Amino acid sequence: MGESHGLPLSDSLVIGLDGVAPALSDVRRKTAAFVDGLDEDKVGDLLLVVTELVSNAYDHGLRALEVRLTGDADTVRIEVDDESPDRPVLGRSRLGATRGNGLRMVQTLCVDWGVTWRDKGKTVWAVMAREDG
Repeated sequence: MGESHGLPLSDSLVIGLDGVAPALSDVRRKTAAFVDGLDEDKVGDLLLVVTELVSNAYDHGLRALEVRLTGDADTVRIEVDDESPDRPVLGRSRLGATRGNGLRMVQTLCVDWGVTWRDKGKTVWAVMAREDG
């Protein structure tokens, strides 16, 4: 059995977004505290991914609902719920030509990412490895 550092296997963090944009610094602070013990560079990468997915939920998702983090010995999973039926588009943004690279960053930093459709809206999720390799 692998050794777990920081995030216990059964832990999860849920941050209600309630459709009102929270201070992203608060979301990042809670995320960083949740993964205490994770390598500093990985925490930085995780904070980038969380910030991107939460920002996208507000910018493109009609109404952001919740962000969840869960972990096991090898990975951390980030999930963000919103009420939009629209599929995220890699490399394009309706907000302008200088936007749209955030999901490319998520794709680069994570081992997998995708969308799970719900009755009302979707969950955009990403999975990060705890260690490089």
